[in-house]
Amino acid sequence: MSELRILITGGTIDKVHDPRSEGLAFSPDGATHIPEMLQIGRCHFPVTEVVMLKDSLYFDDADREAILHAATTAPEKTLVVTHGTGTMGDTARFLAEHITGKTIVLTGAMRPFSLYASDGEFNLGGAVVAAQLLEKGVWGVMNGRVFPAHSLNKNTDQGRFDA
Repeated sequence: MSELRILITGGTIDKVHDPRSEGLAFSPDGATHIPEMLQIGRCHFPVTEVVMLKDSLYFDDADREAILHAATTAPEKTLVVTHGTGTMGDTARFLAEHITGKTIVLTGAMRPFSLYASDGEFNLGGAVVAAQLLEKGVWGVMNGRVFPAHSLNKNTDQGRFDA
């Protein structure tokens, strides 16, 4: 089994209901749900690292560079990146252009873990397993499917990722 690091970047998977705005936001204390999700699944081996907690719709070049830096400096050759679904494909393709020699799997959720009935736990579990089995490269795991970086695209009309 390979060592695995989870790079946390934000996205819907980590959002909570904000009672003031009546919208979704990140926890004011900067907490992430990923360790709790792993604990529920009795998955205790991955190292987790918070890179940022940001909605991927607002990612800029500096944010993708920060993810790239975290991925390239991680000692593990196997990584999962939690990411917002809005620009997950863009980041996957960016990483694929700049990284070789590692297996990187991006994943996220369409519904926040904090609201229950989320797809986040399913997607995270799939990504953890896929990262240990896939060949080197950049991939996405969403909705029970594995996508190479070049074809990781969100179908906003259907609310899922399609080939």
